[in-house]
Amino acid sequence: LTSRVLERGFTLVPLKLYIKDSLAKVEVALAKGKKLYDKRESIARHETEREIERAIKGQKLGRR
Repeated sequence: LTSRVLERGFTLVPLKLYIKDSLAKVEVALAKGKKLYDKRESIARHETEREIERAIKGQKLGRR
């Protein structure tokens, strides 16, 4: 687990934190980061969703 985290692009993600027998325990997952093209795709999708929401909100405000 430690060697994978030290590799480029891998990280530990905490999933769950709980207390058991007076000890704090954390459930973790090993995750690999997005590639650059995935990030660009996500950003573009998010921006178009925001533009659609703004347009809908603008139409609702214009009707009053």
